[in-house]
Amino acid sequence: MIDLGRYAGAVLSAYGVSLAMLVALVLLSLRRGRKVRADMEMIEERGRANG
Repeated sequence: MIDLGRYAGAVLSAYGVSLAMLVALVLLSLRRGRKVRADMEMIEERGRANG
């Protein structure tokens, strides 16, 4: 790793926060995708029952 000098703490914490935010965004997107897929399947089942 390169020497960051006195800015090492700030740079590494910025990387840590960015990584945490990316992970949170991916997890939230996956959770939302599962919910939308379940909702769409429920709507399709209702359409088949009425159809």
